[in-house]
Amino acid sequence: MVEKKTASMKRKRAIGNAVTYLVLILMSVIWLFPFFGLIMQSFRSYDKAVEYGGMVDYIIPKHFSLDNYKFLFSGETNFLLWYRNTLIIAVCVAILQTIVILCVSYALSRMRFKGRTFLMRFWLVLGMFPGFLTMICLYFLLKQFGLTQAGAVPGLILISVASSGMGYYVCKGYFDTIPASLDEAARIDGASRARIFFVMTIPLSKPIVIYTALVAFMAPWCDYVFASYVAFGYDKSYNVAVALQRWIWTNDYQGYFTRFCAGGILIAIPVTILFMFLQKYYVEGVTGGAVKG
Repeated sequence: MVEKKTASMKRKRAIGNAVTYLVLILMSVIWLFPFFGLIMQSFRSYDKAVEYGGMVDYIIPKHFSLDNYKFLFSGETNFLLWYRNTLIIAVCVAILQTIVILCVSYALSRMRFKGRTFLMRFWLVLGMFPGFLTMICLYFLLKQFGLTQAGAVPGLILISVASSGMGYYVCKGYFDTIPASLDEAARIDGASRARIFFVMTIPLSKPIVIYTALVAFMAPWCDYVFASYVAFGYDKSYNVAVALQRWIWTNDYQGYFTRFCAGGILIAIPVTILFMFLQKYYVEGVTGGAVKG
């Protein structure tokens, strides 16, 4: 009787696992299908003839070619300049924003000062308002300092870093999980707050540091709305998202579609590589920071 019950439980578990895997595989296929189509279209031979140019009714290219990628790296376009602008903005924002968030989060986690609770609640309320509300004000403010159009790249870096301290929530929660007794012991031995932070806390917080840097890198890497608003038609200050959008707004939409797909693939490669190699730390940072706040 026990053996039959055990066999029945194993059979049910096997069926349940099979159904689960089948659903996950189906969801993966649906989720990855647009990316597969984007990759295939980027290798489609470019020709202004209707047969090959623009959007077609098939996925697998009839003629594989690197023409679209060659065009991106040729002198006919500023794609390399746009890519460099995007990379500069994303890297600078990732470094500076991570430093600011880590410092603010550590101060709110370890220090007790007057107005601390009010400050955290005030930032929480401010974070509920969409950033679109401040776009006009920020644009005119940047314009006064010459940080629009030709100066759009440093302007976007400044705006992204200026309010980054408000994103302390996850990072502070992670610091709260590190025993405060370690800080107290180091203080007794004569260590300063700065030394405790850089020598003890940061090495113990590798997952949250990587998580913070990845999130900070992703925002400007994929930014379109505010980047297009600040650059405002100045071609040399575009990032890749703005530039590619301008491509498909041209009269030659049919010709630029496959080039747009190739540009999308190149902009997705760095982010994909980062997540593949840092996925472990990213997950640890999210789950660790969500435990305690």
